[in-house]
Amino acid sequence: MSELGPAMLDDNVAALVLAALLGLFLGLEREWSDKVAGIRTFALVSLIAAVFTILGEPLLLFVGAAFVVVVGVILGIRGLVGQTETLSLTTSASLLVAYGVGSLVASGHVLEGVTVTVVSSLLLVLKQELHAVAGSLSRQEVRSSTEFAILAFVIYPLLPPEERTIAVGDAAVAVEPRVVWLMVVFVAGIGIANYAIVQLYGGRGIAVTGFFGGFASSTGVVGAMLDHVSQQPDASRYGIAAVVLSNAAMAMRNLAIAVVFTIGAGVLVEAVIPLGAVVVGAIVVAAFTAEWSESVEMDLGAPFTLRYALGVGGLFLVVLLAGGFAEALFGTEGLYAAAAISGLVSSAGATASAVILYSNGQITADQAVVAILLASAASIAVKAGLSALSPNREFARGVVVWSAVLLVGAGAVTGLVVLL
Repeated sequence: MSELGPAMLDDNVAALVLAALLGLFLGLEREWSDKVAGIRTFALVSLIAAVFTILGEPLLLFVGAAFVVVVGVILGIRGLVGQTETLSLTTSASLLVAYGVGSLVASGHVLEGVTVTVVSSLLLVLKQELHAVAGSLSRQEVRSSTEFAILAFVIYPLLPPEERTIAVGDAAVAVEPRVVWLMVVFVAGIGIANYAIVQLYGGRGIAVTGFFGGFASSTGVVGAMLDHVSQQPDASRYGIAAVVLSNAAMAMRNLAIAVVFTIGAGVLVEAVIPLGAVVVGAIVVAAFTAEWSESVEMDLGAPFTLRYALGVGGLFLVVLLAGGFAEALFGTEGLYAAAAISGLVSSAGATASAVILYSNGQITADQAVVAILLASAASIAVKAGLSALSPNREFARGVVVWSAVLLVGAGAVTGLVVLL
């Protein structure tokens, strides 16, 4: 056995104290809820786990864990036979968590132990809120949440982390499956967050309908507005503002992709000004054109489906390969043409393609920025084109005019910054 020096002694004492404090913190909610096990019990459970871990005797650690499990079973049985007001399964599980926290801290995993304690405490404190959320979910929403979890936490780890090269003749494109799939998770996550916001605040204003609806599907916003203004011609100014704000959401989403996924390769800061100008300009336009007293419900359907994920993933991959091969075969002009055409279908997909090609070193930062801007401009243009088909001419003219103003304004701001 190695000599117990002052430094080791200090570390062990600190671990024991911290384990007891974390156990005490974890037991606060149980004490406040008048449960059988409170702050003293939880503190002692964490402390004994830390003691057994420091002693380095696996048998003692196992016996301690078994004891906590037995105590938890007894508490559960007492709840079943009516000796306590409610079934104490949560308290039983919390005791086991406290034991694990003590062991983590004594093993040197302090951050992990603190994280487990804080998260567990939040789960205990937010009991009513969590039950309320779970009770209000529809079957479709529960299914969508499960599918998203499979997408993010099951499929993603199974994908190969290495690059895969796809070659056609002399042209080759490097693809990282995990990066492509991470894009899918990112965009789907935005859609889910937007769905939750719209479910909470939908129909209460143009900001929700246009802006947050645009995160999930800016084209969907156009469809909703086309139907709305055809039924209520007096709401055409509201419809114009909603479509313009959906462009702001699209630009913000593309900007997020361009920034978040290029941190390792060098952030595409050149995209911030033009896309930021679209966001700010759209908000200003909406402030002056909206009929703020009007509202419309957004029917976004299910928040998420695996079919949607597979479709987005396939689209991202097709757009990525199209951009890569176009650049390899036809140079910069081919890349830009592919980005503009892809933007008509999915500006997020075209943005993801440019970001991945840039991260792989296949195109420069300037080329990636231009491709992203072309895709975003194409998205604005296609929404203007769809709106132009509306029989409500005031709505059609308004969307086309303000879309042109956004494009020209963003270009002017970018040019001015470059000159300065």
